[in-house]
Amino acid sequence: MSRVLGLLLVMLSVSSATFGQQPVKPLVAGLKDAVAVAVGAGGKVFIAVSGEAGKAGTGKVLVLEKDQAVPFADGFDDPRALAAHQDWLYVADKDRVWRIDRKGKADVYTPANAFPNPPSSLGKLTVDPESGTLFVADLGDLKGKGAAIYRIPPKGKVAVVTDGQRWPGLHTPRGLVLDGQSHLLVVDESSGELHRVKVADGKAEKVASGLGSGDDLAWDMFGRLFIADAKNGKLFAIPRPGEAPVALPAGPLTADVCLDPTRKHLLVLDRKAGTLSAVPTQVPGFEVDDTPLPIETELAFPDLQWSGWTGMNEKGQIVQLRPILLTHAGDGSNRVFVPTQHGVIHVFPNDQKATKTSVFLDLQDRCVYSDNQNEEGFLGLAFHPKFKSNGEFFVFYTPRKAKLQNVVSRFRVSKDDPNRADPNSEEEILRFTKPFWNHDGGTICFGPDGYLYVTHGDGGAANDPFNNGQNLKTLLGKVLRLDVDRKENGNNYAIPKDNPFVGKADVAPEIFAYGLRNVWRMAFDRQTGQLWAGEVGQNLYEEINIIRAGGNYGWKLRESLHPFSAPGVGPRSDLIDPIWEYHHDIGKSITGGVVYRGPRLPELLGHYLYADYVSGKIWALKYDEAKKRVTANRPIKDRTLPVLSFGEDEQGEAYLMTHTPTGKGLYRFAKSVAGK
Repeated sequence: MSRVLGLLLVMLSVSSATFGQQPVKPLVAGLKDAVAVAVGAGGKVFIAVSGEAGKAGTGKVLVLEKDQAVPFADGFDDPRALAAHQDWLYVADKDRVWRIDRKGKADVYTPANAFPNPPSSLGKLTVDPESGTLFVADLGDLKGKGAAIYRIPPKGKVAVVTDGQRWPGLHTPRGLVLDGQSHLLVVDESSGELHRVKVADGKAEKVASGLGSGDDLAWDMFGRLFIADAKNGKLFAIPRPGEAPVALPAGPLTADVCLDPTRKHLLVLDRKAGTLSAVPTQVPGFEVDDTPLPIETELAFPDLQWSGWTGMNEKGQIVQLRPILLTHAGDGSNRVFVPTQHGVIHVFPNDQKATKTSVFLDLQDRCVYSDNQNEEGFLGLAFHPKFKSNGEFFVFYTPRKAKLQNVVSRFRVSKDDPNRADPNSEEEILRFTKPFWNHDGGTICFGPDGYLYVTHGDGGAANDPFNNGQNLKTLLGKVLRLDVDRKENGNNYAIPKDNPFVGKADVAPEIFAYGLRNVWRMAFDRQTGQLWAGEVGQNLYEEINIIRAGGNYGWKLRESLHPFSAPGVGPRSDLIDPIWEYHHDIGKSITGGVVYRGPRLPELLGHYLYADYVSGKIWALKYDEAKKRVTANRPIKDRTLPVLSFGEDEQGEAYLMTHTPTGKGLYRFAKSVAGK
């Protein structure tokens, strides 16, 4: 951690505690003519200072070191905005854009003559974190003429996104931020209105109004949008797309805002007072508890040996154990079942002192898995609610003898050994054909209604090239609901009569919900019956959904709470947005979990446990059904392990799984040990 970031953490803890009760204590004071703030590489905070009127080359960029703002780069005419991407800091300076490296060396990145029209007064900057493409607003003559927004790609020509001809209402675009990668949000100083602009054609739609002068915009990492109104000294927030703006408690007068290095505060620049302050990213009426829980993970079943697994193949190569879930039979036996992605279901007593598993079913002869196609293999296991009497269970796997397919099959336990299934009892229920190897989904689970729920991803690749998410004729990109106790129409299952699309033309009746990219783990809350799903995003966001009958979850019109691609749309009444999102700065692949209903840890009761596969972070999220919003998203101390999956035992205790070369891949939750 840098000394600057460490200092900020201390100062922010003080300022956030006092916000809304008394004036916010500035982090830095004495900033004469400061106009813009940005956080760059290594969490460093940069501040732009406008030049003296009529004196070219007097503008500067400062960097926060310890508790002082010190010179970093100079020679600018009238810097008005900053944006950071990777190792670079970009500066909008009157009629050109500069680029500054880590050492403070500045070069003109986009000269005035590179613009299609000579800029008059370049203002706000924003950058696509994936491609490095810049977007910059030109304020024009500040009276409504000449305003425009430009796109500056890393390679190629500068292009007009929109101007007064494409968007007649464009007047003075002060605030600018990306909404996804194909749309911009623009707040206009003259009207105080927020608009969404499609990058492809420059067309705009109004999103919100009543935002004063509307000087700057900033997202936090969880889908909350903040709007600064410098003229009236106000901050607004839109807690979720489609919600009305909420005024935050009176704080510092604002000229510019950005997210701070901790991602829990806004850095707010007050040009008049010459201060930089921190404001917590909490919205009145929409507060979210993000304090860490006194919970951590610990190794479950520490002495367990996996029958038949040695961790090495015949060539002497390491073969990692990949436990893909943990479940139980619901038969009162208190056994634990753990399948591996290679296709072996293990069973053992639910005893922390358990020493060895038994092989319940080995499907390696018919299930294919490889590390270079690690979204295939054995992916799902669900025991029939009447397993104790009928001995039936269901699996989801990628077959070895068929390319680009997945199957759901029924098996039965052997007649003479409750710890061994009959490998010859397979009865295929459903077969998926997919265009690509990834986005297989694979969770299967029984709902409280006794029906089997199955999810499959959109078919793979990027951008859902066949639009499977929105195509109701295909089973890809969907959650399905099947009656596996009946057979009809030549299938080894029947369609529940109350499925949401039964009787509708050109719609697969198996579909329960659609518009999904790749649900990686879904589970029913054993108390409420709600179906929770972690939905893996593509470019920028991960999301959590509560799956409802007939729901369209937006893919590929939306990625989480944002428009996706050129045809993308804003919030719509026929699309269900997620209850929660997080940005790829936090993690890049969600692992959906379970709602905790166990007896051991009352602190977790009713919380949805989930993680990120890439960052290894773990959270406990609380959703208030009455308020229809998340009220807590509390971090749990993690081990920075890639979390493959979650599971529950018969008592409702929760577990998480990770791949491992040692076989120690099952963890449970426990109270944190003080001082550990």
